[in-house]
Amino acid sequence: MTHLFSPIRLRDLTVRNRVWVAPMCQYSAVDGMPDDWHLVHLGSFARGGAGLVMTEATAVSPEGRISPSDTGIWNDDQKDAWARVVEFVHGQGAAAAVQLAHAGRKASTRPPFEGRGPVPPAQGGWTTVAPSAVAFPGLPAPVALDLEGIDSVVHAFADGAHRAVEAGFDAVEVHGAHGYLLHEFLSPLSNHRDDEYGGSFENRSRLVRRVVTTVREVLPEGMPLLVRISATDWLEGGWTVDDSVRLSALVHQDGADLVDVSSGGNAPADIPADPGYQVPFAQRIRQESLVPTGAVGLITEPKQAEDVIAEGSADVVLLARALLRDPHWPLRAAHELSDDDAVRWPPQYLRARP
Repeated sequence: MTHLFSPIRLRDLTVRNRVWVAPMCQYSAVDGMPDDWHLVHLGSFARGGAGLVMTEATAVSPEGRISPSDTGIWNDDQKDAWARVVEFVHGQGAAAAVQLAHAGRKASTRPPFEGRGPVPPAQGGWTTVAPSAVAFPGLPAPVALDLEGIDSVVHAFADGAHRAVEAGFDAVEVHGAHGYLLHEFLSPLSNHRDDEYGGSFENRSRLVRRVVTTVREVLPEGMPLLVRISATDWLEGGWTVDDSVRLSALVHQDGADLVDVSSGGNAPADIPADPGYQVPFAQRIRQESLVPTGAVGLITEPKQAEDVIAEGSADVVLLARALLRDPHWPLRAAHELSDDDAVRWPPQYLRARP
């Protein structure tokens, strides 16, 4: 058996393999509602053999959406729509996870295929919030959250987690990466506060840890909790890999079961995006924080993914663009790695099995 197609257990959840679907925004929802597009998009990855299928960044409040076309989980109608997707994913033998997110100062923007940029209020946009009134380049200045606003964010994540449980998801991921709200609190580049949520590492990490702790309390004991972080801002004076090692150990103590390691996104930076460029971050966090990790970022080839797991750099790999190009990547990878019996082919597709 290959390492890539060996099962992994987190709490009471056993996932059939280590090929997981990374969150990928589709910018295709209306009023936060996942629809047939999301069913087919995510369902195709489950049919294609992925172990765990994760939703796109799913907003915990309307103002937490990256764009007006993002999915959400702030009401029961959205929860019920997600339940339909989860049921199909389960029917293909895969696990389903939801990524809970708040976009902070990077909210109220146009989808990339519509040119990005801010959406003005007259066109359905809204005023954004952040730790400090510091704008992301090219976007309007946000409003700094007061303590009551911070509390409301924590409650929104908890409410989203509660609905995720009711929708049947197997795991929840807290999005603390890519320059969105929780990452904005972590980084000195975007957090200029002088209260208990700013200044020191302990203060800047306070909101992330509150969210993780509160979400953990909502989830059943046996349900895994994941946290996505940006390992570094790639900028002088920003969030660092050393900070990420420290934070990962802390959120693990707070109840997180795996850290999903990405990087960047909080400010424009020169990022050397070579194949597997973020894998060393996942490896270091895994070794030094003693927490399971997921590796993501230009992992495209089966042998490359197998080596990440076999060499102990991470516990799972999360694929995105490679799966958009080939939703059946896991089936192909198992064949290329001479482990055909490790994957489940849909009976309707068996005539195509090598």
